[in-house]
Amino acid sequence: MPHLSPTLEAICSLSRRAGEAIMAVYQGDRPTDLVVKSDSSPVTAADLAAHGIIMAGLSLLTPNIPVLSEESPQSWEIRKNWSSYWLVDPLDGTKEFLAHNDEFTVNIALIEGGEPVMGVVYAPALDVLYAAEGQRAWKEEGGLRQGIRPQAGTPPMVVCSRSHRDTKLTAFLERLGDYETTAVGSSLKFCLVAEGSAQLYPRFGPTNVWDTAAGHAVVRAVGLQVNNWQDIPLSYAPAESFLNPGFYVSSNEDLPWKA
Repeated sequence: MPHLSPTLEAICSLSRRAGEAIMAVYQGDRPTDLVVKSDSSPVTAADLAAHGIIMAGLSLLTPNIPVLSEESPQSWEIRKNWSSYWLVDPLDGTKEFLAHNDEFTVNIALIEGGEPVMGVVYAPALDVLYAAEGQRAWKEEGGLRQGIRPQAGTPPMVVCSRSHRDTKLTAFLERLGDYETTAVGSSLKFCLVAEGSAQLYPRFGPTNVWDTAAGHAVVRAVGLQVNNWQDIPLSYAPAESFLNPGFYVSSNEDLPWKA
């Protein structure tokens, strides 16, 4: 298998441990204990179990690097001077988890200077893991680890959110011309573009920084970027708001809306 750095190997292992805790709830071995948070997003016992495992693991692995997790968002006063930090979504795609469609992930990313320089996206129900560091990215599936790279496609395959279809996306697709489309949950959408299974992921609906950082690390490692609609790369430098602007990821340079 291709060699990963010790830190990235540890993060892969940690994501798998969190995935095991998620699957214990998903398969009915533990109660789901669904709660709706103040922002109307759902949180389950699986979210919290994965969060606890990741927080404990990161504190042992890198005790001097702070952690921002969806389940324990730090205040602006605490975060504003962070130059590097871990950015975590213990269970991305809770709606997919509750719908039992298997398309949910564990997301762990290392942010340095506002950029995601390392990331892991693990889909425990599918047992598929994507790992990225620097300018290298890999996919682990069926006991095999192999490098991935994007591919142009004609017509492009457009990957969209399964849970967040909106009027802006519909209007965008109408302008796009000839394309094919598939719907996938969670940060797996980034990974499909990074591995060449899709060529475009447009997003107009709201996301938070922990939703995108690990997937961003994967596409960044294969030479792509996550740009807002003004073609400025998303930044993870500390900001008061956790919200991202709308964005897109593309491996096709000649898409018509860019002309």
